[in-house]
Amino acid sequence: MLLKKNSVSLLSLLLLLLVLSSNYLLYHSPFEIDSLSSNFNGVVLGSILDLSLVVPLLFLAWQRKFNWKYFIVLMATGLISARFIIPIEYLSSFKLVMWLGIGVEALLILFEISILFTLAKNLPSIIQKVKTSSLPLLFSFSYVINEKFSKRPIIQIICSEMMMFYYAFGTWKKQPNPEANTFTIYKRSSLITFQIMMIHAVVIETLGIHWLLHSKSVILSLILLILNIYSIIFFLGDIQALRFNPLRIEHNRIYLSLGLAKRMEIQLNDIEKVIIDTEILEQKISKTTIEFIARDFEKVHPDIILKLKSPVEATLFMGIKRKYEQVAIRIDNPQEFKKILKQHLEERN
Repeated sequence: MLLKKNSVSLLSLLLLLLVLSSNYLLYHSPFEIDSLSSNFNGVVLGSILDLSLVVPLLFLAWQRKFNWKYFIVLMATGLISARFIIPIEYLSSFKLVMWLGIGVEALLILFEISILFTLAKNLPSIIQKVKTSSLPLLFSFSYVINEKFSKRPIIQIICSEMMMFYYAFGTWKKQPNPEANTFTIYKRSSLITFQIMMIHAVVIETLGIHWLLHSKSVILSLILLILNIYSIIFFLGDIQALRFNPLRIEHNRIYLSLGLAKRMEIQLNDIEKVIIDTEILEQKISKTTIEFIARDFEKVHPDIILKLKSPVEATLFMGIKRKYEQVAIRIDNPQEFKKILKQHLEERN
């Protein structure tokens, strides 16, 4: 079944690239376009339908999800992109259609901006509620946001960025407080050392390549500078999020996070089997398994794999959601974790 879904996604992607490339070559090839059809308006109309209807449908099929709002956004984007693919002299009969796409996109942008204003207005009460929660900040902040707002991509992205800036700049005067039933997952690895090395590499690249490009292209050098600054802030925030959010067993749930990159909440009732067999742990991790493993300079294996009764949703970078059937974990104190987990599972049973 999984192979069939992957085949459909791959076919949709190939068709998507074929439609886009064929429409681009139709208007930007060395051949005379007038010789393609006696009814040239029909050719342009066909391209507009391809870009505003066929391409969005193929994109959604590739992503394997359908949402009406997302579809409308893609349609409007397709109409706007038609303006750049199809030369302006060929669009004289379709100006109303082009403006329709721009109008829809503008309305959607205004709607998203209004949501952001609402978020800013409710932010003080959200922060107050987060402070009173006993859950890890990465989870409590997300819960309060979901209570106030429906799950909107723009909100998820903004909240992920807020968490990144908070951990990057707002936690350096604090120290992690070890608590009962919490377990760190990074001390047996060189992950933080690697991230510090990456920060140094980005700083050196910024100082060297930025000034080199500045004399060639100011815009390109500024874009590179912004991306490098963002990368440094992300690495700093990720290090602190890793230190301040250990694995936690509380309220009959396991709260798992690996810095800012991924997090997951697992109810103990959702665990079907706890795998500790070394031979299985050293096998290749499947695509349906999410890893909470602090990567090292050498290959490492999980200490435990939790097989779930049904797929459970995890939150990835930028608020992306995905479901997994198994969870692979590498912990700094595996024996203690296995003991505590066994106790909790026995209590539930």
